[in-house]
Amino acid sequence: MPCHPASAHPARRILPLVHAAVLLGVIAAGLPRDPLALDTTERLRPPSWTHPFGTDSLGRDMLARIGHGALDTLLLALAITAVALFTGVLLGLVPRLSGPLVDTVNAVPAVLGALLVTAVVGGGTATPALAVSVLAWAPLAAHTSSLLLQERAAVHITATRALGAGRWYLLRHELLPAVLPPVTRHALLRLPGVALSLASLAFLGLGAQPPSPEWGLLLAENQPYAERAPWAVLAPAAVLALLGALAVTAAGGVRWRPRRADRRTAAADAEQQPVTKELAAVGTETR
Repeated sequence: MPCHPASAHPARRILPLVHAAVLLGVIAAGLPRDPLALDTTERLRPPSWTHPFGTDSLGRDMLARIGHGALDTLLLALAITAVALFTGVLLGLVPRLSGPLVDTVNAVPAVLGALLVTAVVGGGTATPALAVSVLAWAPLAAHTSSLLLQERAAVHITATRALGAGRWYLLRHELLPAVLPPVTRHALLRLPGVALSLASLAFLGLGAQPPSPEWGLLLAENQPYAERAPWAVLAPAAVLALLGALAVTAAGGVRWRPRRADRRTAAADAEQQPVTKELAAVGTETR
């Protein structure tokens, strides 16, 4: 019998909205402030009404720097994730050509890839984005290839092909609708990893340079003052953690849509249920 998916718990639908509201609230509160304004008399001030997230070693407002840093980190991570999703699905559809390349790229850590990219193209603000983009598509391509192989072995694909359906019809109406939702969910789950990779490369000095408010650079700049002013490190770290929670909870909303063939099968099974019950009742009476 076809199983119907259980309805999502209300908390699962509320959590992404809560995380998104908090993250957007922090960004919106920091954007009107000046992230480069210096005030040496306010160095390493704890959180207050004037500076809700405190100040850094140069007296700059941490809330302002985190809000403006979202434009560098979050938007760049979203762009890289979208490019990686498109590239991964495209190359995953031709596993015979992309398989060896996927295995090679998956074995390269992000930091090592950044060092290789830096050695080839040189340092600069675009180096972290280029390094992460070169590596981020491989897991999505491997996932696409495995789902494609599983879907091609399904009975309804064989039956549709036997009825005369061509490759493009199968790809558009059967394979892609089955592959895209789980791979998109996978890409959303990797969004915080992309942001953390960008932050870690900036932390190592391979990306943005001062006075840029990039989140990884904020961690690197304030690390020497972690004991004296822990808020200067905890604020960007908390925003990165919030981004990860948002990605994980939001990815739960991406679900498979039942294909038309599945819906027809479920409808046929539903129509056969009364007939099956009647036959079972007749058999019982006969015995």
